[in-house]
Amino acid sequence: MTDPEALHASLPPLAAIRARITHAAAIARRQVGDITLVAVSKTHPAEAILPLITEGQRVFGENRVQEAEAKWPALVEACPDIRLHLVGQLQSNKAEEAVRRFDCIHSLDRLSLLTALARAMDKTGRRVPLLVQVNIGDEPQKGGCAIADLPALLTEAGAADLPIAGLMCVPPAGIEPAPFFALLGKLAADHGLSGLSMGMSEDFETAIMLGATHVRVGSALFGARG
Repeated sequence: MTDPEALHASLPPLAAIRARITHAAAIARRQVGDITLVAVSKTHPAEAILPLITEGQRVFGENRVQEAEAKWPALVEACPDIRLHLVGQLQSNKAEEAVRRFDCIHSLDRLSLLTALARAMDKTGRRVPLLVQVNIGDEPQKGGCAIADLPALLTEAGAADLPIAGLMCVPPAGIEPAPFFALLGKLAADHGLSGLSMGMSEDFETAIMLGATHVRVGSALFGARG
């Protein structure tokens, strides 16, 4: 019998990640088409991104508005079906630029940013799907909405008619992530949300098993940060 890990290791990075996603989805009895691979290209130049575009990857993630503004316009002009996701923290004063540049924002985490995004969407006429970042491990050094504050933030988002697509988390480092992914899934279900942005290079298969709809993979595709 062929060893899946050995087979995946023999493939180019993007093909290997796609094969691993497909394998994890099959084990979880999920449709692979329900899982979006977000190739996190932060800090990597256009030359490193072009091969993935050539191989058919169309969804990319960036951490900073400024970096995306500098790097992506020419790439998107050449390949208009690219979709950009903001996966890093967002300052309220960059909300309008983010709404103009990105097709999905994974880092709504506070009321002031909610207000800024609502204003930006009204001004630009763009309705960009949002995911609420939850500080799932209650870590003071990390961004994200506290679990206890999530209901109020979602209520305010509903009042502002913002398009909330789901929840996002980054579990604590060095700890088994499954309980945190499971908790995020429960929180989403409790609030009637289907989107779950969770899982990175080292744990995306576990995230898929626990319902991830978006996995954010960087180093496994691009290598170490530039």
